Amino acid sequence: MIQFGTGGWRAIIGDEFVKSNIIKVAKALCDIMVEENVAEGGIVLGYDRRFLSRTSARWLAEVFAGNGIKVMLIDREAPTPIIMFGVKKYDTDYGMAVTASHNPASYNGIKVFMKDGRDSSVEVTDRIQEKANAFDPESIETIGYEEALEQGLITVINPFNEYIDTILSMLDVQSIREKDLKILLDPMFGVSKTSLQTILMSARCEVDVIHDRHDTMFGGRLPSPSAQTLTRLSDFVVEKGYDLGIGTDGDADRLGIIDENGDFIHPNKIMALLYYYLLKYKGWKGGVVRNLATTHLLDAIAEAHGQTCYEVPVGFKHVSSKMEETQAIIGGESSGGLTVKGHVKGKDGIFAAGLLVEMISVTGKRLAKMLEEIEETYGKFEMLEANLEFHPSEKASLLHLLYEEKQVPTFNEPVSKVSYMDGVKVFFESGAWLIARFSGTEPLIRIFAEHESEVKAQELISEMKEFLGI
Repeated sequence: MIQFGTGGWRAIIGDEFVKSNIIKVAKALCDIMVEENVAEGGIVLGYDRRFLSRTSARWLAEVFAGNGIKVMLIDREAPTPIIMFGVKKYDTDYGMAVTASHNPASYNGIKVFMKDGRDSSVEVTDRIQEKANAFDPESIETIGYEEALEQGLITVINPFNEYIDTILSMLDVQSIREKDLKILLDPMFGVSKTSLQTILMSARCEVDVIHDRHDTMFGGRLPSPSAQTLTRLSDFVVEKGYDLGIGTDGDADRLGIIDENGDFIHPNKIMALLYYYLLKYKGWKGGVVRNLATTHLLDAIAEAHGQTCYEVPVGFKHVSSKMEETQAIIGGESSGGLTVKGHVKGKDGIFAAGLLVEMISVTGKRLAKMLEEIEETYGKFEMLEANLEFHPSEKASLLHLLYEEKQVPTFNEPVSKVSYMDGVKVFFESGAWLIARFSGTEPLIRIFAEHESEVKAQELISEMKEFLGI
């Protein structure tokens, strides 16, 4: 069965990620585009470096062409943000990227985008899922790739230059040039190298790169930037005196940062740094949008500047929708994805990295110093997370316990309220919080807790773990 989660459809290659399912997803979106009278505008397609990505993108293109829908194909490995940018540039109502983002190498998948490059709504992915699972793949009409090219039903595009120029136009390039920064990139065997290198070198940074070869096994690591996966980047930053280390996930929509001391900066703190910078140093006005598993430090920064922090469910589509509704200036999530007002509606690790480099240059302060400034002003916010694996047969009883019986542990500190917006989020009188929610892509329960110290956050997680018994 084809099943979309918060980050699109992801499945194991050769198991559910096979041609018969891939073309069913394409046909489902074809039908939706016809029903919505937007088929004439065509669709933008792109793909990353994963095994089967390029071939799958061509299978998708052949279905759209076979159904009379023009395809604008980025026929080279591309970061997801460039594909989203292509949707915005060519003003299409839909787009697709073949990627499984930061999932293990055995996975691939498809992300669906809507107008302006935003992540597809739940309503659309639910419709795609329902239609796709009802199709007989043998009945799906296609036109061969070469024939579709000849007929003009497939056009090869490359929005790379416009994407780079757009980002450079949004950055204070002159301030970056004056700092002569030395930066080390780790694309994690993904697709960010060319874009990030071009942007940073255009701003006269000295840029070196590791882990940039094409390796569909991602060097045997999970292509997700974290303290555990960026150890080599951390070592090199310290050893060779770089001002900053930048890591991006497999499709470059998320980032991980290593500061000048070799310390991993949690994405929560990256979000806080950038929001603080936009408000205090650039003089922007506006709120911030975060998902419910992201730091409440953003709430404190917003309140201090007379702004509002908006909480939404997990899934970047909720972040971008709320940003548009409230005219917030930045939005993001604790997994490392964020976007800024005026750019594409989806998350972009490449632009976020550029903005961080600008922040260092304009303020003249290293990341460690900026974080110290924030902590002195707003106090300590320490967040920890844990993933609990469960057997699929256990899911029903866990759902019943948490969502029907609505039971939570007897915690060692007073609870102020419990929210069921997306998972189970417990708010404590101290200002601390904990959330437990089911992953949308894997058989996991994700637990996040934030407190004034890591020790206290870990205590909350341990209490929830013991309560769930898995």
